[in-house]
Amino acid sequence: MAPKLQREDYTVGWVCALHIEFAAAQLLLDTEHAPFPQGPNEPTFPYKLGCIGSHNVVIACLPAGRPGTNSALSVALQMRSMFTSIQYGLMVGIGGGVPKPKNNLRLGDVVFSQPDGAHGGVVQYEFGKDIPGGLRRTGHLSAPPEHLLNALQTLKARHSMTNFGFLDHLSKLTRPGSPFLRPNDASDVLFAASYEHKDSDDAVGCYECAQESLVNRDRWQARTGPVQVHFGTIASDNRLMRDGNQRDRISKELGGVLCFEMEAAGLMNHFPCLVIRGIADYSDSHKSDDWQKYAAATAASCAKEILLLIPPTSHVIEHTSASKAFL
Repeated sequence: MAPKLQREDYTVGWVCALHIEFAAAQLLLDTEHAPFPQGPNEPTFPYKLGCIGSHNVVIACLPAGRPGTNSALSVALQMRSMFTSIQYGLMVGIGGGVPKPKNNLRLGDVVFSQPDGAHGGVVQYEFGKDIPGGLRRTGHLSAPPEHLLNALQTLKARHSMTNFGFLDHLSKLTRPGSPFLRPNDASDVLFAASYEHKDSDDAVGCYECAQESLVNRDRWQARTGPVQVHFGTIASDNRLMRDGNQRDRISKELGGVLCFEMEAAGLMNHFPCLVIRGIADYSDSHKSDDWQKYAAATAASCAKEILLLIPPTSHVIEHTSASKAFL
């Protein structure tokens, strides 16, 4: 284990929500650092210290059984108050995909939050005012900081030319005997949005679901490999999305969403970060845990790759005006 550094030496804050995401992140550290001695101001969440490339990283995990936007914000603010030189924030873990013919998004793929003309990369889809006929969404979530968007642009350029380095990181997590191995592709099935899961005490997976309700994706956009990376809008709120019709309706209202998750909306205005989600299900009633570990591994591998594209940093802190109010 490498010699312990000072708290001020850590410039990257990596937040995850689940223990499998926490485990995948730790396995990708180049070096693990010794923890600091316990003190009266120690955080109320588990964390690990280490380095990736030239960056010293704090990997923080939400407390068990406490998912959601408020918990994510609490962890991020505690982390930043303890490690005051943090300049780069990442929210890394699993999410539920929104598959469409033109993106041909599959289980195990990775989604990066990326701003467009209407949104900053993450949208809190249930925040707003009730009006006759529906919900008027209000408020605006900040985009990731410019230095992370610059790294994202470099990553996109590499991705368009070749299979960039995240596959090397993924291979480290998916060696024989690893809990992060890729499931059988036969379990990656998509049902029509309106078809609900058939469940019984004896049912395993979707074996009781009608095969005629499966979506034929043979003519969807061609894929270049088993894991693809997507860039666009992520929908976030405290509620787990498990309804195919609602998934598609909200995506349409927001101009096209790539995935749903439960933490990022709490972070963006106070801990602006890049959100990276591995697709573990299709945000419908057929959700299962089969792909969660592999999706956690693909997301963590992409997070490591983005950090390797960011130059070494000094301890100059660049907080937004919103985040300064919380320090």
